[in-house]
Amino acid sequence: MGRLSAAVIAAHPTLLPRPLPDLENDLDDHIRPASIGVFDSGVGGLSVLRKLRRRLPGASMVYVGDGAFAPYGSRPAVQILARCERIVGHLAGQGARLIVVACNTATVQAIDSLREHWPALTFVGVEPGIKPAVAVSRSGRIAVMATPATLQSARLRQLVEHHAAGASVLLQPCPGLADVIEAGELDGPALLAVLTPYCDRITQAGVDTVVLACTHYAFVTDAIRRLLGPGVTLIDTAAAVAERAANVWADADSRGALMLRAQSTGDPRTMRRLLLQCAGFESAEVEPLTL
Repeated sequence: MGRLSAAVIAAHPTLLPRPLPDLENDLDDHIRPASIGVFDSGVGGLSVLRKLRRRLPGASMVYVGDGAFAPYGSRPAVQILARCERIVGHLAGQGARLIVVACNTATVQAIDSLREHWPALTFVGVEPGIKPAVAVSRSGRIAVMATPATLQSARLRQLVEHHAAGASVLLQPCPGLADVIEAGELDGPALLAVLTPYCDRITQAGVDTVVLACTHYAFVTDAIRRLLGPGVTLIDTAAAVAERAANVWADADSRGALMLRAQSTGDPRTMRRLLLQCAGFESAEVEPLTL
């Protein structure tokens, strides 16, 4: 995916990226230690952040939840890319040297362009766990729960083609599910009203393994398990992403004590609530952020 065209910018002037930081000249590494930047369309990436905290207890991290534009899954690809570029520019300015794109939609829509535009940074993305799902499925019937944008991406189609040969794959779009999670509805009637029809379709398809292809969904796994029943295995790749990030970070220059800067472009209340569930971040505040 290339740079934003003049026609797109004219139609959507708010998408115009802000000036990007000069990584060589604008940052003083003696003052600002290297950190890991993590971002998502909102609170979903906290499910990856908590795994990173356990795997890298001494690393400084900056988390950005783009709540003002959440969820990404219902937005056009060009807007997703524009938001990702702004956020990565901001994280680089905060000293991030490793960027974890803790959002399936942002990964499949934008990570290739981000790597091209920021060659000095290292990126780790989140992808639907098609391969491990096929490996553990007993029946060869799996389902992928994801946002519409993720399911419509070329990257998702490639993953299915490469890793699901011979398997039956139900692609289950879940519009609205990330929205209710973003609003803090982690259980109860509002969540079940959205979630139940999706789980009913999965049950009717007779699958035994379900890929959670949105980081938001990790926060409602209890409800998903109740609706699908004990015979269905859920695949969440957050731990694998944290392991990959830790392997990349092992040789990085990580000076300074553990620090978390949590920032939100939207309502910070749900993020603050979920941070209480992340060991080591219980006292972290959520800063307002305008991007």
